[in-house]
Amino acid sequence: MPAERDFVLWLDAREQVSLVELSECAGLSVAQLRELVECGALAPADPHADEWVFGADCVVSLRAAARVCRDLELETAALALVLSYLERIHRLEEEVRDLSARLGGLRP
Repeated sequence: MPAERDFVLWLDAREQVSLVELSECAGLSVAQLRELVECGALAPADPHADEWVFGADCVVSLRAAARVCRDLELETAALALVLSYLERIHRLEEEVRDLSARLGGLRP
């Protein structure tokens, strides 16, 4: 198994990345990213634009989903499902933090 290249990239969640940049950052092929867009798991800022751009905030989730799929040898269709689960977990964690803050920092 080839070693995964480690690199550091500072991304501002308000920035946008091109399809090629997203491919490089997430460790997925452009074809896989296009398939994710086609199945609705990934949304470009403007789906009708000649060249797609994406919010940089999707890079972390895509990298994590790609890593899970590589480790478990899953197909791209499963990548969409893993991505949706990771996003759901992230939203639930945010809700728990918000509720905890409202309750005065109590931990469950």
